[in-house]
Amino acid sequence: MTGGSTDPPNGSGKDDQINFDDPLYIHHSDNAVTSIITIKLTGNENFRLWRSSISRALNARNNLGFVDGTCKQSSVDESKKTKWDRANVVVCSWLLSSISDSIYQSQAYFEVAEDIWKNLFETYNKSDGFVVFNIHQQINSLKQNGTSLSDYFNKLDSLWKEFDGLTSLTEYTCDASIKLKDHSNLMKLMQFLSGHDDSYSQVKSHILLMDPLPNVKTAFSIVSREESLQRNGSLTSLQAFQSVNKSQSSAFNSKFNNKTNVNKNKGQIVQCKNCGIKVHTIEKC
Repeated sequence: MTGGSTDPPNGSGKDDQINFDDPLYIHHSDNAVTSIITIKLTGNENFRLWRSSISRALNARNNLGFVDGTCKQSSVDESKKTKWDRANVVVCSWLLSSISDSIYQSQAYFEVAEDIWKNLFETYNKSDGFVVFNIHQQINSLKQNGTSLSDYFNKLDSLWKEFDGLTSLTEYTCDASIKLKDHSNLMKLMQFLSGHDDSYSQVKSHILLMDPLPNVKTAFSIVSREESLQRNGSLTSLQAFQSVNKSQSSAFNSKFNNKTNVNKNKGQIVQCKNCGIKVHTIEKC
């Protein structure tokens, strides 16, 4: 009784234990058939978006080391190599499940997650003229077309980020860099306003008359308020302003016309219909 073993019943010793912070730890809900992101890599056009999404998902699971090379099998002690192999297979499956079928075929033969990652980076991290042109064309041709303002803006904003990532310049703090950034913000504002539905033509004109012009996020906030008012069947702020002006104008015209009629009556001679005497009316007889 006193010489009994303290090892777990399954025969694995304490050295085989994996804690939650170890990259070799795989949660029971994470397996080879789990999809950890919703988008799929289709090529050069969405590689940066895919890489950002998959990196974030792997980092959240403490498995980013399998693709960036910081968690290699050679650095794992002998007692954990089997667990490294299992975790590597799971990460490989996550990567392969997040790419399109046409790309899958050329990546499925890699057995190490880092090799898949490097090959995808070398193949699709390209910013040739065709890719830049395609994204620029999507930005300029994007229209709201009855969708919600939020969906329209988010789609446009994602295209801007993709375009900026492909054409990013070296960061400087000189006046020229500030002017270039201001010019980029101006172009984004024009692109945002040009794709609006006709129902926002009045508020668009209002924004374009502002001095200085707002940035695109401020413009989005202004148009969002108009969308909310239109959705609730209320007068928009511009319509309300015009309604007040119209009421004030009508009141002024009515007052002016009454005053004119009074002045006209002063030039006429009134006569009482009761007694026949002039200068007063029957109401004052």
